[in-house]
Amino acid sequence: MAYVYMLRCSDGSLYSGYTTDLDKRLQVHNSGRGAKYTRSRLPVTLVYWQKFDSAQQAMQREAALKRLTRQEKLQLIVAQLINEPED
Repeated sequence: MAYVYMLRCSDGSLYSGYTTDLDKRLQVHNSGRGAKYTRSRLPVTLVYWQKFDSAQQAMQREAALKRLTRQEKLQLIVAQLINEPED
């Protein structure tokens, strides 16, 4: 199982990534040991995620997310809040 996720950084920017352990990855980001981009923008908050059967699928979705505009990313975040997925 793998996840693609978006974080909202303290400066309001969005960061996308993928992982096999969402909770642990969020802890790593907030400890300052995560991606270089997020280290100077702490704390970060998980605002979007999707679950996949494989890391390859999650990586493909991450690449697609990174091509979206900020507005499109915000629409995904709002849609997830409305739908309240289980994972």
